[in-house]
Amino acid sequence: MNSDDDLIDGVLTYEAETEGVHVAVQSYFLSEQSDPEAQQYVWAYRIRITNKSASPVRLLNRHWVITDSTGGVHEVQGEGVVGEQPTINPGDHFIYTSGTPLGTPSGFMQGSYGMRRADGATFDVEIPAFSLDSPHTSLNIN
Repeated sequence: MNSDDDLIDGVLTYEAETEGVHVAVQSYFLSEQSDPEAQQYVWAYRIRITNKSASPVRLLNRHWVITDSTGGVHEVQGEGVVGEQPTINPGDHFIYTSGTPLGTPSGFMQGSYGMRRADGATFDVEIPAFSLDSPHTSLNIN
């Protein structure tokens, strides 16, 4: 499945590739949906999954590990993404946008997709760690 929408030029992109499946992620702080006084911060993230392998792959499930700036961890698991379990043919890509709230002004996410090839073989694809930074936090270089 292809989408005419793509990632935005000039925005930091986090990338990883597993067994010929390439994942690129961009995150955006949503100030209009956030309420810093109530410690509610919201981000959108846009993901492009490109199949560089020779076989179609189907995205079966997702597993997210979301860490806030205090070290608190929240895990999310479920079928597909945004209500879909897309099949991505060789050379094609699938793009979707989703979001996550945090109770702190920064954090990061990482995870994996469970995939199945046309021959029935299953494997996990890395979703690279990406930062969730808002203008309500100071950046620290470690």
